[in-house]
Amino acid sequence: MNSICVYCGSSPGTDPAFLAEAVACGTLIARAGMTLVYGGGKVGLMGAVADAALAAGGRVVGVMPEHLVSQEIAHRGLTELRVVASMHERKQAMEELSDGFLCLPGGPGTFEEIFEQWTWALLGVHAKPCGFVNVGGYYDLMRATIQQMADKGFIAQPYVDMLIYADSAAEVIQQFRSYVAPAPKWTLTAAPKF
Repeated sequence: MNSICVYCGSSPGTDPAFLAEAVACGTLIARAGMTLVYGGGKVGLMGAVADAALAAGGRVVGVMPEHLVSQEIAHRGLTELRVVASMHERKQAMEELSDGFLCLPGGPGTFEEIFEQWTWALLGVHAKPCGFVNVGGYYDLMRATIQQMADKGFIAQPYVDMLIYADSAAEVIQQFRSYVAPAPKWTLTAAPKF
């Protein structure tokens, strides 16, 4: 595994444990010799994870749409800042640059980005792992909602089980190393009958 994409909040959140885990995550990725790929911001958990990776001597690649760069939230001290035209291009570039997707606490943008990568994984667009650092139970309710999707027949259980949850980035990345993707959706289950 050469690069990890980290999705996280552009705010620090209310629990100091969120910020502490962002710092630990960035440090870990750098010390493991991996590249950190993230959204390119200098604020919130985004800035903290990048700063920690840089401080530990790591390579950090940010990917940011032009309209956000122009609002002056881009981190100017990165190894590389890729400026793209749109959010769609950002997500595609981050997927191409990354070997796995790790999600720290965050808001709707964080959820949207990791859910798209999960969707691409279950459709077979890629076979890369997706994992959640469940700091202080932050993702407990989301995890229950995802399980309900399977319980109510909207997704097969193997696609629920493919998501990794752990209390620390170190644990998530350790599980990434042994990840085996399930078969893509339309090969694992029969096509729906309409």
